[in-house]
Amino acid sequence: MRITSYGQSDIGKKRKNNEDSFLIDHDISLYIVCDGMGGHAGGEQASSTAVETIGDVLKTLSSSRNLTFSSSEKDLPEAVNMLKYAIKKASNQIYEKSKNDPILKGMGTTCTALWIRNNHVHIAHVGDSRAYLVRGGTIQQVTEDHSWVREQVKAGLLSPEEAKLHSYKNIITRSVGFEEDVKIDTFTKDIQPGDTYVLCSDGMSNNVKDEDILKIITTSPVKEACLRLLSSAIDKGGDDNITAIVVAIET
Repeated sequence: MRITSYGQSDIGKKRKNNEDSFLIDHDISLYIVCDGMGGHAGGEQASSTAVETIGDVLKTLSSSRNLTFSSSEKDLPEAVNMLKYAIKKASNQIYEKSKNDPILKGMGTTCTALWIRNNHVHIAHVGDSRAYLVRGGTIQQVTEDHSWVREQVKAGLLSPEEAKLHSYKNIITRSVGFEEDVKIDTFTKDIQPGDTYVLCSDGMSNNVKDEDILKIITTSPVKEACLRLLSSAIDKGGDDNITAIVVAIET
């Protein structure tokens, strides 16, 4: 089995700075997309702190041969508990930074992290960045947005079409670092050769339809697919920062 990946970020057409950050660590098969909030200084710091902290923590944990990782959530795989631990460490660091610097007050970030370990794909998720799975000619959104409009759709108060156009579509209800602790969704899937995962910030998912993501992924090599996803988001508005990582599991 071979893993091929490529990631790219773009400032978009309307923003003056890029508050997205991403990480690809081939050594431990870790992939992260974060979309910061809190203004020019805060958003950039929050997202970069998150990817750096999560990456460093997981690299340290995965290289500890005699590690016995303890967690209260005994029903979860060890790798998932490691992911949750790393994200909570990042949340704490971002929160402490915001407390000590008035310019950074209220900063936070989304986080969607994918870690391939022990023949499984583990995903941890906070906010409205997304993870998609393309398998057998179909596309599935693995994660669920933690956003105000998503809650209104679930309650039957907005249609999915209305949610995409709503003025509150960028308001998230959960983030890393806004509070000292954070609630994290997790997912674990078996590895299947032929699967492709797409991680992205909402700058891409708000502009590129699921069926268009599927078409691009199934008709392009990994790097070209990633660049086409960004180009498509820019062509269809580019009103936000845009980040995507494509991870393909090959035989």
